[in-house]
Order: sequence, then C-alpha cells, then structure tokens
Amino acid sequence: MSSDTKKKAKKAGNNYLGSNENIAVNKRARFDYEITDIYEAGMQLQGSEVKSCRLGKVSINESYATVEKGNIVLVNLNIAEYTQSPRFAQHQPTRTRKLLLHQKEINKLIGAVQKDGMTLVPMRVYFNKKGLVKCEIGLGKGKKTHDKRQTIKERDWNKQKARLIKDNT
Repeated sequence: MSSDTKKKAKKAGNNYLGSNENIAVNKRARFDYEITDIYEAGMQLQGSEVKSCRLGKVSINESYATVEKGNIVLVNLNIAEYTQSPRFAQHQPTRTRKLLLHQKEINKLIGAVQKDGMTLVPMRVYFNKKGLVKCEIGLGKGKKTHDKRQTIKERDWNKQKARLIKDNT
C-alpha cells in the first residue's frame, strides 16, 4: 500500500494493514521454546482470508506447524471470517493452511522434526514489502520448567541492573 492509499483508507475509516506490518505475533514462542532457526514461508490463502488479514483479524496463539504428506502445514491458525463476503465464499476460520517453502527447506525441516525431535512454532504473521502474507516459522526445542524459571530470573536481573544504572546516573 502506498502512502496515498493509506491516507485515503484512513479517511474512509478503513483500518487496513499495509506492507511491512505485523498481523499477529506469538509472544509466548520464545518463552516456551528455545528457537534455533527462523524461516520465512508464504501461506496458501483464499481471497476472504487475505481480506481478514488486512483487517488484522488473525490469532496465532494456539497454532502450530506440522508435516503432512511431505508438506509443512499450519494448524489452528485462526483467521476470522470476512463479514462482507457472501456466505458461499466464506472460509473456515481454523482450517489447515499449506506453507510455501523451497523443497530444500522443507526437507531440512522434516529431517529436524523427525530425527532431532524439534518443533515448528509459528512466530509471527505479517505482510512483506510486496504486500504478501508471510509466516515466520521458528525451529526449536521445548523448554523445561527449570529453563523457563531461569529465563524469568535473567529477565528480572536485567531489569534490576537497568534500574540501578538509571538511578546512579
């Protein structure tokens, strides 16, 4: 979306998201998983799904990626129905959506998931510079409870350090 288009959309009262904007972010992904690699994948969407994404009506919290018939698919990604489309053109909000990756990347991810016991976690859904919907997938291992506690301790200590430095200056 160009800047003129954004201005016109704001005047018209539309809350459309443009390029380079996050649609949905999974905030718990880095807390629950130790992410080693991040991949950018396209998503195979229907027309009404893209329109709902433009309105920002996407929930990524309960979603996960898995291997299905040699492809990587996103399960439980909730894209709300687009209210202005007719009933026959509506999509199912939580259907499985195919992720579009290069074959080398797919093979690498399948190997990591099956052999190493890694997990594919959707990190965020966003529009790229061309205005296409993309999904950032993280490859990682689930953290144990003591790892999560350690993360909380480190975060608290960093906050205290920053507070002490700020008070001393």
